Amino acid sequence: MQHRSPTVIVYILCVWFVISFVTNLIGPLMPIIIDDFHLSLALAGVLPFSFFLAYGVISIPAGMLVEARGPRTTLLSAFALNFLGCVAIAAAPTYAVVIGSLFVIGLGMAMLQVVINPLMRTAGGDAHFAFFSVMGQLIFGLASFLSPLAFAGLMQGIDAGSGWATAVAKLAPGNLPWVVFYDAFVLIFVLTIALTLAIRIPVVELKEDERAGQKEVYRKLLGDKYARLFFLGIVAYVGTEQSLANWMSQFLSTYHGLSPTVDGARAVAWFWGLMSVGCLCGLLLLKLLDSRVVLTLFSVLAIACIAVALFGSSSIAPQAFSAAGFFLSVMFSVIFSLALNSVASHHGALSGILCTGILGGALLPLLVGMLGDWIGLRLALTVLFVCVGYISSIGLWAKPLVRNETLRLRRRPILDSPADSMLQSRR
Repeated sequence: MQHRSPTVIVYILCVWFVISFVTNLIGPLMPIIIDDFHLSLALAGVLPFSFFLAYGVISIPAGMLVEARGPRTTLLSAFALNFLGCVAIAAAPTYAVVIGSLFVIGLGMAMLQVVINPLMRTAGGDAHFAFFSVMGQLIFGLASFLSPLAFAGLMQGIDAGSGWATAVAKLAPGNLPWVVFYDAFVLIFVLTIALTLAIRIPVVELKEDERAGQKEVYRKLLGDKYARLFFLGIVAYVGTEQSLANWMSQFLSTYHGLSPTVDGARAVAWFWGLMSVGCLCGLLLLKLLDSRVVLTLFSVLAIACIAVALFGSSSIAPQAFSAAGFFLSVMFSVIFSLALNSVASHHGALSGILCTGILGGALLPLLVGMLGDWIGLRLALTVLFVCVGYISSIGLWAKPLVRNETLRLRRRPILDSPADSMLQSRR
């Protein structure tokens, strides 16, 4: 019998906020770091590469750690890695240190996301799991929206000679005021470690769908053509999402002369904000339409937004970049659910394989940066048309064993798997 724990639920929602705020600071920082460290686009692309590479490395081992040692040990290990990475950046903010530290922070963030879902199910109860998962997604989106705005507020305050901003900037070494954020993150992770030690973390009994699986299961799934195709879908989606989030500010600065600390940061903020709004709209559409139709429709509209963003005027490009977030919003969840609903068992192992596809957030931004040095950032970002085009094709060839339940299909069976929570709370 499950006992709901409101304290743990609030704790988890706070963890989601921290994960999102720290992760999504990278995008608005890109133009500033490029300028501060005198980087080429390719070298700048290594920043998100190092962070999201960690997801590909640690996702499956983290699931095994949850099974072997439980949620508290996993949480403390993750927060310790986050703490160490932020300390390194705060103490010695050089390019090499930032690269290594972002990888360490990424390891911690990936571990947190692996343990949070089963912990939320246990703390909130199976009957309320979907509700709290959506709430976590909204908290994640709120932090994604606020993170670039907080960055913009600090940088604009410094430019305007504001007393509080100038005082804060003096806490950072050299002429790198953005490092103050990592000073703050150090304190935040100290508090999260103390809080994790203080509160009662419930014992998590993993269901079959949440277990990592054995090696032979992974071999079987990796030999399945559709498992590989859905994996590539996750790679394409996360790569597209992170390429836009990380490069739009630099693009607007390069081609339209817009301020990265004002217009660029605002565009990134609204990209994440509209993504949260799109998730809510997507929940409604998925009750009305087949998920494959929704995926194809949103993919086509996302391509249109990206095209306008890349080739439109300076007045419309920022809005088009932000609007792309709205149409990208449902893609991860639909791809993930179609993959899970396409197999009858081993959902936990398949979830691990799919989550490893988050390394697309490492590969695509790096590829865009490398191409950007060669052919320019505008043409480099056209590679995203291929990625979103592939995602749209999933709606044509996917053949799920179980379709999503709509108002017209109430009598049709639907999978109700804890692993499905991954489609509402990734990153």
